[in-house]
Amino acid sequence: MLGQHGGLETARILLHSTTVSEGYAALWERGRLDLTVEAMILGQPQWHQLFSAQELEIARRRLREYDYESV
Repeated sequence: MLGQHGGLETARILLHSTTVSEGYAALWERGRLDLTVEAMILGQPQWHQLFSAQELEIARRRLREYDYESV
């Protein structure tokens, strides 16, 4: 995905997906949601300007749904 769409567009595609990716599920299984695009976006305030308020809320909601504590 990164090679085809680049980083920002890949992040947006993942955020707007109605289901989590296989990679997200694998990270959840391993207790590493900190490595998801959602956590990366929210954890780096300098990236917030690249995303809409709706996209940031999608990231927060998804992480909360999977009981990620640092949101």
